[in-house]
Amino acid sequence: MQIISEVFLTVLTVTAVTGAGIMSARLWCYKKQIKHIIKELSFIKDRDTNYLLTSSHSIGGTGEMISGINQIMEDYREKDRRLVNENTVYRESITSISHDIRTPLTSAKGYLQMLQGNVPEEKREEYIKIVERRLDHVTDMLNQLFEYARIEAGEMEFEPEEFNAANVFAETVSLFYHDFTKKGCEPEVLLPSSSCLIHADKHAFVRITENLVKNALVHGTGGYRFSLSRENGWIKICVSNLTDSIEKQDIDRIFDRFYTTDKSRSQKTTGLGLAIVKRFTERMGGSAGAGLENGRFTVELLFPEA
Repeated sequence: MQIISEVFLTVLTVTAVTGAGIMSARLWCYKKQIKHIIKELSFIKDRDTNYLLTSSHSIGGTGEMISGINQIMEDYREKDRRLVNENTVYRESITSISHDIRTPLTSAKGYLQMLQGNVPEEKREEYIKIVERRLDHVTDMLNQLFEYARIEAGEMEFEPEEFNAANVFAETVSLFYHDFTKKGCEPEVLLPSSSCLIHADKHAFVRITENLVKNALVHGTGGYRFSLSRENGWIKICVSNLTDSIEKQDIDRIFDRFYTTDKSRSQKTTGLGLAIVKRFTERMGGSAGAGLENGRFTVELLFPEA
């Protein structure tokens, strides 16, 4: 019996020593791993690098922890790259828009100075109209900038009311009839015979329609089609036209702020027209999409039917 007890104690002692040794080894590995991670984090913190954490000893859950930290760092770096790119585009856009605003103002100032001199009477009215067009253009650009700034700052207050979207849509499009005739074409306007009621901000709806028409006039080359219809509980607006300035790669960014397909900016647009369309539509519970097929550019909007 005593021999059995001694054997048992010996086995127990060996087991305890072995366990303590294993625990000590694991603890050493943990400490080594933690020191390694701290060293690498310090290296990454002080440098602009794409370096990721590595493992010196694969033990316990440290491998999963390192993978998680690396994923967070990669996500952060991607967001940082995107932010840097957006800021670069933003600065370039502001510079271009500043130039676009200054150009018509300089032109208007030049014509005003000529009007102060000895200008033939038949030229005076022509110069006055040119000044008015230049100032109207600047006013429109400033209104878009101010409007978008208010949207982004959350200061745009919408006042929903129920109205016939078909009537408002048709009235707004008709205001640009003269602009289409100057381009030598007549738009096709398709409307339902019955009322299409929506519960939305009427001013914002008008602004959406105006921006769609202006975008079509700037980038369209013909085949203008404006339609409004009722579809499965939604009011659908579809605006399409032929174009030679919009390409497939533009579609994914067509609603981005300051994005313009007119690389030379010869059309003097802010690149905010369709961005405002999308923001206003979404604020009123709708959605916006765009597509390009066989040279025909199309914008589709959906609003919930009242």
